[in-house]
Amino acid sequence: MRRRIAAMRAGVLCLVVWLGCASVCGPFALAQNADQDAIAKANEQKGRAALAAMVRALGGERWLALRDSTMSGRVSGFYQGKPTGEINDYFDYRRYPDQERLEVGKKRDVVEFFLKNEGWEVTYRGKKALPKDIVDDRLRRLDHSVETAIRVWLKDPQTIVIFDKQSLVERHLADQVTLISPSNDSITIEMDSQTHLPLRRTFQWRDPLYKDKNTEAEEYDDYHTVDGIATPYTTTRFHNGDMTSQRYLYKDHIAYDTNIPDSLFDVDAAAAKIKK
Repeated sequence: MRRRIAAMRAGVLCLVVWLGCASVCGPFALAQNADQDAIAKANEQKGRAALAAMVRALGGERWLALRDSTMSGRVSGFYQGKPTGEINDYFDYRRYPDQERLEVGKKRDVVEFFLKNEGWEVTYRGKKALPKDIVDDRLRRLDHSVETAIRVWLKDPQTIVIFDKQSLVERHLADQVTLISPSNDSITIEMDSQTHLPLRRTFQWRDPLYKDKNTEAEEYDDYHTVDGIATPYTTTRFHNGDMTSQRYLYKDHIAYDTNIPDSLFDVDAAAAKIKK
């Protein structure tokens, strides 16, 4: 009996000690969690404010409501960061969000179409489907573009917005913000801390065959305002840190919302026009 009472007393003592700890530690833990939540919320608000400033710098509602764009320029190819010597004129027609016609060369006799999830190439030999890796690359870039980050990702209430830090992009001090989707995908945008214009966009993807991660980046420079839209005249692409291409826009060869006709995205019509 004595042993049973002693055991009961020990149990009560343990309960008293546990309750005492809970009464002391509980409020501290709750306060700590509240502080962490407040810090996270303030960080998210700072990130969203940086993105809102970027949208205003790009053109505000005018930029958000863009329907189409027409532009031409010159593109240079690189391999492992070194110039390949390949330089081409190009003419680009886009209807947002997922239609694009790209004419390559001065004769404009090579035409690529990206229509939703399909890719086509038209030459004097006729039309053919673009290789899957080219279409996948284009779709990845589209899904992780600055436009998609703002128009799609940011509107999802489950998207997490993090103000990472300040960084340097080509000697420009930048505010770095990362958006994380519900599927744990992410886009990082670095914006000039003074002009608020985007300087670099970065994302990663895992190779389905080799399972390694790849990092894709685009850098934007030499901004000019065209019809109310801040437009980068230079865009440079990188793959795993190596430069792969650089695009320069021709002055006075850029237009927005010109109501591009449906016929311009007709693959068969283009094939019939570019005859063998």
